[in-house]
Amino acid sequence: MIPFPGATLFRYLSRVYGLNLLALSFILIGIVALFDLIELLRRAAKYEDVGFPLVLRMEFLKLPELMMTIAPFAVLFAGLFTFWQLSRRQELVVLRSSGVSVWQFLTPVVSVALLVGVLIVTILDPISAAFYSRYDVLEKTYLKREKSNVIALFDEGFWLKQMTDKGHAILHADRIEMPDWRLHDVMILFFDENDAFTERMDSPSAQLKSGNWLLKEAVLNVPGYPFRKSAQAMIPTNLTLNDIEESFSAPQTMGFWSLPSYIETLDATGFDSTRLRIHFQELLALPFLFASMIFLAACVAMRQSRQGGSFSFILIGVVAGFVVFFMSNFLQALGVSHQLPIFLSAWSPAMLSTLVGVSILLSLEDG
Repeated sequence: MIPFPGATLFRYLSRVYGLNLLALSFILIGIVALFDLIELLRRAAKYEDVGFPLVLRMEFLKLPELMMTIAPFAVLFAGLFTFWQLSRRQELVVLRSSGVSVWQFLTPVVSVALLVGVLIVTILDPISAAFYSRYDVLEKTYLKREKSNVIALFDEGFWLKQMTDKGHAILHADRIEMPDWRLHDVMILFFDENDAFTERMDSPSAQLKSGNWLLKEAVLNVPGYPFRKSAQAMIPTNLTLNDIEESFSAPQTMGFWSLPSYIETLDATGFDSTRLRIHFQELLALPFLFASMIFLAACVAMRQSRQGGSFSFILIGVVAGFVVFFMSNFLQALGVSHQLPIFLSAWSPAMLSTLVGVSILLSLEDG
């Protein structure tokens, strides 16, 4: 059993690491946000109607998502800096010589990392999802200049709004049959450019093929005219199956608390929820990933305290952070492509990093 550190030591190490984490987070988010703002300004320079205030607003809406991205690096670098700071001031030497084990002085730092992870998942992630959804709309409207297609999925069925030559159309289907992408009990409402209703089309089934919605046994109702039946009708669209699938699986737009119910809705209507399931498991694993970053930081700090060399200390820490980052992305891609189970895809980075860190610390402690 690992002895719990004294209250004074716990508070001191927690405060030192917490302040370092806060400072490094501000520095990293400032650097990343500055480069991202420059990129947005470059893209906005093509359009005269996109001014600097709008670009600043877009960058502000994107900030929480950037914080989510840099959080693991901030945790790792703050851990590296904290242990380097303690080592430089000979505090680590004093702690070790007084009988404090590596596990005892790691406990406060790991506790702070776990707490930060929980706060990010439960508070920052929902805020990030809400902000990024708005940013995505602004980006498509002003920078990508895409036509406004809106796709939504509810318990009541599938809804889609797409632009047409004469205005826009709203499509509704009660259910979707996969993998053929056959929509059942379809209703399409047509509106002109002034949002005035023009006509309605009903069909027992429809499919998206070659840039058209193909409706079987369609019935067209135009106000003031008798309804017309057709064995087959075609509605042009600029949407593809990939566009629709991607709109349902964009993790950045779904908050932690909304994910479980939305995943259930996707499964009930036949859509592939793998990407969102992986994202949900990654959020659950995030506090433990942060803890593993502390173990890796402690490994680097303890080895370098024995061998010396500040440059190699920094270099090894940066390399460790990027290895974990790229490993996470690689395993996520394997999970999305169904080549790796969802649990392993999401939890492997945290588990492997922890195993490596703890193994090295055990060898250093016993050695």
